[in-house]
Amino acid sequence: MYDFAIIGGGIVGLSTAMNLGLRYPDAKILVLEKEGKWAFHQTGNNSGVIHSGIYYKPNSFKAKFCRDGSQSMVEFCQKHNIEHDICGKVIVATKPEEIPRLEKLYQRGLENQIPVQKISPEEVKEIEPHVSCLAGIRVFSTGIVNYKQVCLKYAEIITKQGGDLRLNTKVLQISSSGKNQVLETNQGSFETRFVINCAGLHSDRIAKLGKAKPEAKIVPFRGEYYELTPEKRYLVKTLIYPVPNPDFPFLGVHFTRMIDSSVHAGPNAVLSLKREGYKKTDFNLRDFAEVITYPGFWKLAAKHADEGIQEIIRSFSKAAFVSSLQTLIPEVQAEDLVPTHAGVRAQALRNNGSLVDDFLIIPGENSIHVCNAPSPAATSSLEIGKAIVKQIPQQAHLKSLVA
Repeated sequence: MYDFAIIGGGIVGLSTAMNLGLRYPDAKILVLEKEGKWAFHQTGNNSGVIHSGIYYKPNSFKAKFCRDGSQSMVEFCQKHNIEHDICGKVIVATKPEEIPRLEKLYQRGLENQIPVQKISPEEVKEIEPHVSCLAGIRVFSTGIVNYKQVCLKYAEIITKQGGDLRLNTKVLQISSSGKNQVLETNQGSFETRFVINCAGLHSDRIAKLGKAKPEAKIVPFRGEYYELTPEKRYLVKTLIYPVPNPDFPFLGVHFTRMIDSSVHAGPNAVLSLKREGYKKTDFNLRDFAEVITYPGFWKLAAKHADEGIQEIIRSFSKAAFVSSLQTLIPEVQAEDLVPTHAGVRAQALRNNGSLVDDFLIIPGENSIHVCNAPSPAATSSLEIGKAIVKQIPQQAHLKSLVA
């Protein structure tokens, strides 16, 4: 019998387990991950950015958790000797119509209490000599890290706390046994008093197994990247972002220096035909059918048809992808870029066609379901874990487990 069972071994699930261990040191805690490694999907394929929180609506979970999370993530890395770099980033306007949007972004940064600074094109060039722009802002608190290393440290801490970590264990069914819940898996059954669903790309399905109603469906979007060849890495010193289109839910292609000194360019954002579809050829009939028969998808597609078409073109045309990158760094040429790994974003979409633009945490019967935790969830993971622990109802059996 376990006190808590966490489904999903990505950065949010592991952070939650670790924070549970801190809050309830005598609790029996179980983490179930269907893959053979921790951080296998979203966490292990993201850009490795420690985000500042500048983009997010003031007072939203994303804004608060990301701002606080960027600080707690840095402190965690310092404490545990995990390599990271608070290199900062620039966001630049390359067209006159982007300048008012850049100003709004600057104001949002101030509202979110993030250290930001307006900079001229000449000042941008002092930071990023190869960027061409009309105006820019500098975001000082943005950094880079390898989130797989962070997850391995979370897992190590959970093990030291006495937690039970199970890889290669896929949850197939959830049933009730009195006040407890039974998780049927490919490795047998596990009984627990409380379930926390952090299943990422499959979080809506797990929520339904647990008889919760997420009122949103996960739609997978693949983000495809190129990487600068080693001899061209000098073109990028830190992180370079365009001004995002406020009518489109993604940030646009950008340049990211990784903690291993490689430089990634991208991503675009295209519908994946499989929830874990990292290649263009990946296809799963169930995943595809769920999306294609979902009214919310067609409403979203109609609203963003022009942008969606451009993303698809960039997916199949390297020339189009390079052209987008050249708006930031004109020197970049097609031969400077080689394909690298893609990531898949688990984005919750409502039936009315609106994207869930904040973290979505839903209470259930003796359960909590994290049904939308895309970027900046990695940055925010410590804060999300703390918040989930605080939301757990104070049941009688927990009183004896409190530190």
